[in-house]
Amino acid sequence: MHAYDLIITLTGGLGVGLVLGYVTQRLGLSPIVGYLLAGLVVGPFTPGFVADGGLAEQLAEVGVILLMFGVGLQFHVDELLAVRNVAVPGAIAQSAVATILGTLLGRAFGWDWPAGIVFGMALSVASTVVLARVLADNNDLHTQAGHIAVGWLVVEDLLTVIALVLLPVLFGPGNSGPALWITLGVTALKVTALVAFTAVVGTRVIPWILDHVADTRSRELFTLTVLVLALGIAVGSALIFSVSMALGAFLAGMIVGRSQYSLRAASDAVPMRDAFAVLFFVSVGMLLDPGSLIEAPGLILGALGIILLGKPLAALAIVWVMRYPLKTAMTVAIALAQIGEFSFILSTIGRDLGILSVAATNTLVAAAMVSIVLNPLLYRTVGPVERWLTSRPGIGRALSRDGDDGSAGGDTRPLDAAHRAVVIGYGPTGRTIVRLLRENEIEATVVDLNSETVRALHQQHIPAVHGDAMRPETLAAAGMARAGHLILTSAGMENGTEVIRAARELNPGVRVLARTAYLRDLPVLKEAGADSAYSGESEVALAFIEDILDRLGATAEQIDRERARAHAELADGA
Repeated sequence: MHAYDLIITLTGGLGVGLVLGYVTQRLGLSPIVGYLLAGLVVGPFTPGFVADGGLAEQLAEVGVILLMFGVGLQFHVDELLAVRNVAVPGAIAQSAVATILGTLLGRAFGWDWPAGIVFGMALSVASTVVLARVLADNNDLHTQAGHIAVGWLVVEDLLTVIALVLLPVLFGPGNSGPALWITLGVTALKVTALVAFTAVVGTRVIPWILDHVADTRSRELFTLTVLVLALGIAVGSALIFSVSMALGAFLAGMIVGRSQYSLRAASDAVPMRDAFAVLFFVSVGMLLDPGSLIEAPGLILGALGIILLGKPLAALAIVWVMRYPLKTAMTVAIALAQIGEFSFILSTIGRDLGILSVAATNTLVAAAMVSIVLNPLLYRTVGPVERWLTSRPGIGRALSRDGDDGSAGGDTRPLDAAHRAVVIGYGPTGRTIVRLLRENEIEATVVDLNSETVRALHQQHIPAVHGDAMRPETLAAAGMARAGHLILTSAGMENGTEVIRAARELNPGVRVLARTAYLRDLPVLKEAGADSAYSGESEVALAFIEDILDRLGATAEQIDRERARAHAELADGA
């Protein structure tokens, strides 16, 4: 390896990726499409500059490790548990359907069973990057459908992690007959040992390391520590436990994600992850041979049929059978109708094991590019199509259930507590909070003493209750027992502590957010049971600090650090 070759490959790959990523971003598409096209441009199948494919693949290995580390960081067990009843069986069933269809497609083109299975698995898993982007762009990330889609994808990611561990065991050289079962057993023991070691040692050692590095207040050292942890545990997993580096990186991300430094680690790891991820996508794009696509158009069309029709229809049927609204089912189905980074990781493993052919890799890259381009466009049709279907007299009655009008709010299945809130007071703050909650599909019920306000809210079809919030019957009428959040919006509210205590009696698990004018009242609200309390004095002080630091050219990290320090000092002085 010559330094010159490394620099040229880095510069060419990242430079072309930047240009085409910018173009696709401006076109409203995922920049992943631009990165894959950049690989095609610098690859051996197009004229002009050709990057070193071997170097690109080696650098892409780092990208895979950091991608898996990022997945571990963002893995939230609570999010999965909240939608486990639909996400776990749904993801398993949909993945099975896509894998079977992909296997049959491969067999139809003369492939052997291992190639068809790996190809089908690659078609079954959606892109985390694309799904999160589409949901966020349409303000659906925090809705019930968004939570289901994210939980669904978490299960798909876990299934892929398991596949990355099993593929070398199942399809590696010399693994057949009795030897296969012995190898499977040994691998299971090694993975169990790695998980146990990471859980026992990692949960103690990693936070201890991060504590000491964070005390230095050096951003460079903290970033370096995160990088060393991700790479070190990944490499150690391969060298000591003989399992995939991807699994080690995923476990490292999970451990760091459970620490108090999860947000900082994520923000520091993102630039590194993104840079190497670009090289990963570029290296995948370099494998695309446009000429070979012309030779087997039926294979590409078949793969797109599985991604754009087979997977969404399976997801739609599963979510619908579980009695979620039509719009929720359509949202989840369309959000998952694409493939991306995990598909490429699986195809890379398959190619390294000699399972997948060049034609299979080309098909996956082409299908991913098309599905990523179409996914945002298809997603925008969910609302109009759902409204059109439910507006048809015959179809609407067939789709409705027990009086459901087909909308997201008319399902017989009640909204989960996380999507219900009781808002006390409808002044300027309360009005803004209710609007933001409703825009994010969180049902808000207002409690207010002004009868005209309540009457006006009813005319706007906003649930509202007229009465004193201190009275348990008022809170009960507002649905406190089923709410996930109680928000006290008035800074000068009298007897706010009594409201909190009354609410706690009806719903001990409700999360309470309270507002007060003065810092001295914060401890009182916390003692009464408020989970979060905010004062006008502290927020004004923080606004002043942020404004001054921003004017002086402070970085976002410096402002965040000073904000956290100010929060702590103001809380201590309250």
